[in-house]
Amino acid sequence: MPEPADEPGGSRGDAAAEQAQRPPAEVRYAAELAALRAADGDPRPPGWQLSLRAARRFVVGDEQAGISRKFVGNTSLVERALVTLATSRGLMLVGEPGTAKSLLSELIAAAVSGSSALTVQGGAATTEDQIKYGWNYALLVSEGPSTRSLVPAPMLRGMAEGRIVRFEEITRCPLEVQDCLLSLLSDRVMAVPELHGPQGMVFARQGFNVIATANTRDRGVNEMSAALKRRFNFETVFPIADFDTEMALVEAEATALLRQSGVEPPPRRDVLEVLVGTFRELRTGTGQAQGERMSTVMSTAEAVSVAHAVGVRGWFLRGEAGSAADVVASLAGTAAKDSPEDLARLRRFLEQEVPRRSGRQWRALHEARHLLAD
Repeated sequence: MPEPADEPGGSRGDAAAEQAQRPPAEVRYAAELAALRAADGDPRPPGWQLSLRAARRFVVGDEQAGISRKFVGNTSLVERALVTLATSRGLMLVGEPGTAKSLLSELIAAAVSGSSALTVQGGAATTEDQIKYGWNYALLVSEGPSTRSLVPAPMLRGMAEGRIVRFEEITRCPLEVQDCLLSLLSDRVMAVPELHGPQGMVFARQGFNVIATANTRDRGVNEMSAALKRRFNFETVFPIADFDTEMALVEAEATALLRQSGVEPPPRRDVLEVLVGTFRELRTGTGQAQGERMSTVMSTAEAVSVAHAVGVRGWFLRGEAGSAADVVASLAGTAAKDSPEDLARLRRFLEQEVPRRSGRQWRALHEARHLLAD
């Protein structure tokens, strides 16, 4: 069976992660995690790197201690999630696409285990050996089944090392693949029948648990069995309700992405206000845009993506920060993903609803409506 991995920090893998387009949470916030561990005097659940209170501070922030806020959401949701992981239940995060379920699971895994790398990406082609273990077939043929020929997948590693395993979009996996988790979550043991003796059983070490995510729009793709649902506590992650909070998040994330892309000027706040306002009205179909709710999820994550594209267009094409016209030019790829009618809804919004709003950037948005691709 695999030996527990070294603690994160100082390895060649971490050096490579620092050069990645998006380093994992344990690399991006290594200094904060180290500070929290050093000052953490609270009791910790067995196998955890931080106490529950320190893990909560890592996720939701602590301004006085210099810990940044990383998840914009209900603090009680984070607390319930951490309590669940300290029990024998798995954690299931459900919600609309783009509500930061994956980010929350990554942050919690980094706080609890010091690593968020043990991840299974669910999909129609996901197989059981991608979840539990596979084999090096060259060694298997030459030597037979052995620990040398065994290739541990995230679930086996998580159990052997006592770490959190993340299972993204679990309901996109076939039912029979999902149900391979049943005995792992209930008995906390994985059988490897090809191996004999003690090596044929992997018992979960303290600290092991599973965080799964599922989009509410996809839960009907392969609805989880009742038996598997009983192994999880379900928590719903809702979209951000407050405009100012969403605006601050989009501004911070877009600024970071633009800096990473080599864009010098930060995004213009007045342009972002128009962008976020447009997304919120089309997301909910309320206010003046009542009845124009999009079938595409106009999520905060999509708003960040559009803000990033706006800044890239403005800087690399004209040498300036993006404008409202760039917002229009960047919206079609976001709005017309699921239904051609969404493009018509967006066009009606720009032509009929935007003129009712006051402000220079709203006027510029209306004047640039012809840039909306057909």
